[in-house]
Amino acid sequence: MASDSAPLEGPDFTAGVPLDDLPEGGMLLGHGHGEPILLARVDGNVHAVGARCTHYGGPLAEGVIANGMVRCPWHHACFDVRTGVAVRPPALLDLPRWRVEVRDGKAFVRDRLADDRQADATRAQKGGASRGQAPESVLIVGAGAAGNAAAETLRREGYAGPVTLIDPDPGAPCDRPNLSKDYLAGTAPEEWIPLHPSEFYEEQEIEIVHGARVGRIDARARRVELEDGSSRSYGALILATGARPVRLRDVGVGTERIHTLRTLADSRAIIARATESRRAVVIGASFIGLEVAASLRARDIEVHVVAPEARPLERVMGPELGHAIRTLHEQRGVIFHMGRTVRAVGLSDVTLDDGTWLEADLVVAGIGVRPAVELAEGAGLTVDNGVMVDEHLRTNAPGIVAAGDIARWPDRLTGEHIRVEHWVVAERQGQAAARTTLGLGEPFDAVPFFWSQHYDVVIAYVGHATHWDETKVDGDPLANDCAVRFVRGGKTLAVATIFRDRESLEAEIAMEQAIAAARARGVSAGATATRGGGTRA
Repeated sequence: MASDSAPLEGPDFTAGVPLDDLPEGGMLLGHGHGEPILLARVDGNVHAVGARCTHYGGPLAEGVIANGMVRCPWHHACFDVRTGVAVRPPALLDLPRWRVEVRDGKAFVRDRLADDRQADATRAQKGGASRGQAPESVLIVGAGAAGNAAAETLRREGYAGPVTLIDPDPGAPCDRPNLSKDYLAGTAPEEWIPLHPSEFYEEQEIEIVHGARVGRIDARARRVELEDGSSRSYGALILATGARPVRLRDVGVGTERIHTLRTLADSRAIIARATESRRAVVIGASFIGLEVAASLRARDIEVHVVAPEARPLERVMGPELGHAIRTLHEQRGVIFHMGRTVRAVGLSDVTLDDGTWLEADLVVAGIGVRPAVELAEGAGLTVDNGVMVDEHLRTNAPGIVAAGDIARWPDRLTGEHIRVEHWVVAERQGQAAARTTLGLGEPFDAVPFFWSQHYDVVIAYVGHATHWDETKVDGDPLANDCAVRFVRGGKTLAVATIFRDRESLEAEIAMEQAIAAARARGVSAGATATRGGGTRA
């Protein structure tokens, strides 16, 4: 969430700033009318927008401007500096904008412009929703990152028909990444968790059906049947059912007390247990598992992490970062049991496969997720490690698109069909799915991005590499200052950085340019890569 507590920096733009201080394609941080403002010069014109990302308040002046858009250095949200519109998630809200007057070689920031013009600017720029192709109604199954983004995008693009979100989770749509980070650690208040207040969905005329489960999709009749016996028809269906945590089964009398973390209710349950716990065992050294470990350490709970691999996250991050991440956690008091599995979970303890006995008031499993594809399979959709979709996220069934953790799409960067389990990718696919549904026809070419937070250290990762020939390390991972490139066949498929935000953005832009060039040639940027599937924990 954005913070308003930071002091104002830079010049007062209401007093004017020389145009010579703002070259073409440049930006300048300052303030006006008591608010932080970013001045940017694009195509010879000067624009004034809010200086803080509307996601978590990232400093946009430390980001990068490309193609008229400023990218947040923290989580790669993207805003059009000409309109203030939030073009790419994870930001959902547009930036405020001010009128700029250019006079006597200076730019002066004047009055703040109305906010309602920004969605209109987006629709005008894209031509609005095509009435000839827009469906009579849109039903979205799943109210997570992809489903919520799809609903919002439908309205932003001018779609006026019925939009319905169906989700069994009463806490959705919520800021799911926060559930294993600051919220679980006790440093994020409850009001940060909803993506929007309930009034937002009422104003946008988006119906959310909470606590409802879809039992069957009749693709031929364009109807979904709910488990309560009711049914809903649709003109178009966006399938965004997400993924479910893998659960440990039959590991002793304490099996039922093993927590997993996916929903707001899950996070609340762990917090409730943590308040009366002294020792915890986290099963799995995944991103979720280690973020849970960090959050529990913030609550001064003794934490043991049990995992079968040699290093945490080595499969995704490589040995250098895996070692650095383990070292970081050990410096904060986490005790690792690598190369070990759980034999049994008791009512107050955990026994490992080598006989090690660990006292455990709280047990959390973070051993991965599986895509929720049962509805898709029942509807006759092609499923292979996810729901197979084309570059527009269309399934093999007319009128049905898929987005988020379940979607396995053709990635032009790697030349593979991939499935990525992360929040930002899901949000961006939700946007693309909505536009496909409206006939606006943009291929999904976004470079995958995710971030993982461990205490005060954030790892940013762009691209996608399930396997690689070599890792190229620049800097020192143990000093929390590095960029690690994952290379296969001479091509950089992914870049992980720690405290090198600009380098991460530049890597993302370079990958986008490679994809655009490959699309122009009609080939894949990673044409030498073998074809296959991939997931990210």
